[in-house]
Amino acid sequence: MHVTVNSEIGSLRSVLVHTPGPELLAVTPSNREDYLYDDIIDVEIAQREHRRFVAILERFATVHHVSDLLTATMGIPEARELLLREVMDVTPSQPLARDIEEMNASQLVTMLIEGREEAPGPLARHLNESSYSLPPLPNLFFTRDSAMMVGQHVLVGSMRYGVRWVEELIMKVLFTYNPLLTNAGILYDGASERRFNHTLEGGDVHPVSADTVMIGSSERSSPAAIDHLASLFFADTAIRNIIVVVMPGENTAIHLDMVFTQVDREHCVVYPPYFVGTERLPVLLWRKGSDVVGEQPNVFAALKACGLPMTPINCGGERRILQEREQWASGCNFVALRPGVIASYSRNEATLRSLESAGFRVIASMDFLGGEAKLSDRDRAVITFEGSELVRGGGGPRCMTMPLLRDEL
Repeated sequence: MHVTVNSEIGSLRSVLVHTPGPELLAVTPSNREDYLYDDIIDVEIAQREHRRFVAILERFATVHHVSDLLTATMGIPEARELLLREVMDVTPSQPLARDIEEMNASQLVTMLIEGREEAPGPLARHLNESSYSLPPLPNLFFTRDSAMMVGQHVLVGSMRYGVRWVEELIMKVLFTYNPLLTNAGILYDGASERRFNHTLEGGDVHPVSADTVMIGSSERSSPAAIDHLASLFFADTAIRNIIVVVMPGENTAIHLDMVFTQVDREHCVVYPPYFVGTERLPVLLWRKGSDVVGEQPNVFAALKACGLPMTPINCGGERRILQEREQWASGCNFVALRPGVIASYSRNEATLRSLESAGFRVIASMDFLGGEAKLSDRDRAVITFEGSELVRGGGGPRCMTMPLLRDEL
C-alpha cells in the first residue's frame, strides 16, 4: 500500500490506531500533569469504548494497529537498530540497551509502549517511589499527533513534551521500514528535532485539498517549525496554499482539531467564539512564491480564497455555556469516514443537534453495527459511540485516527 492523504474527508481506506492499554495505569492523580492528562482513565472501560470505535472504522477501512505493525517491523534488523539507537538518544542507559538487545519483537514492543520501571534503590523503596528508565506512552492512542500524511509524504511529529518523544521514534521506524506503509519519504523528521522552539503535532495539520493545508500555530506547533515545514511543502510537494490559524494559549485548545474539523465538502464544525465575532482568532494565508504572510478577515474568507468555501456548524449550538462544555469534551473533533459521514462521541448532544439541522442523520453505533440503520451513498450522517473515558485523555475521534489512505475527492 502506498500512503496517500490529500484531504480530511475523502473516503477512508486505511487507518492506523492504537487501543489504549496498561500504559494508562502509569497515570495517577499526582503525576497526571506530567503525562499531559487532566484526569485519570478507567482502562477497561476505555478499551471497550475504543473497540466499539474500531468496529465502526472497520466498516469503512482497513484498520492497522501500531503494536501489530511495530512487532512485524522489529523483525527487520535495520529497523531494530535504528530504534535502539534513537531510543538511547532519548534515554541513554547501557543496562536498558543490553536488555533491549535480548528481547524478542513482542517483548520489545510491549516495553516501548508500557515503559520500563527502574528497580528502586534504598531511598525509593523507603519512600515507596517508582520511576521509569523508559517512559510509558499513555498518549499513544492519539495516533494523529505523532505522524501526519500530506499527499504521499510523511511528517513525523516533533512533540512539544519529552514524555511523548518515543512516539515519534515509533512512527519514524514504521514509515521508514514497514512494507505496508510505503510512502514518498519522510518530508519532516521531527524525531531528529530537539530544538525547544521547533515543535509540530498532527492535531494542528489539516490537509484540506491536494494543494491546500491548514495549520494551527499553537502551544504544540511552533512558528519556527511551521516556517520550516512551509519551505518543505513549497519545494517538494503540490501544496501551494497554507492557511495558518493562530491559536490561543489555552489548554482547552491545544490543537486546531479541538476547535475546527472539516466534516463534508461544504461544512466544518467550529467552536464559534474562535471563528465568529469579536473573539475570533487571527488567520493568515501564505501562498507559494510569496515571502509575505497575509492576514485574512476570518478562516472562511481564507478557505474561499483557496477555492474551498465552507459553512460553519456550531459546536454546542447557539448557547455559549454549551459551546464551552462541548468543546471541552471534543465536540469539534470528528473523523470523516467518507464525505459527509463522520464518527463522533455521543455525549455532545447540542453539537449533534446542530449537525442534524445541517442535514446529518444521527445514528447510534449499536444501530449502525447491528444493521438496523442503513446508509445510502448520498446520506450525510454522524455515527456516535460512547466515549466517557476516552475523552478524559483530552481528544476525540480525529485524534485517535491517523489516516493512511483516502480516496481523491
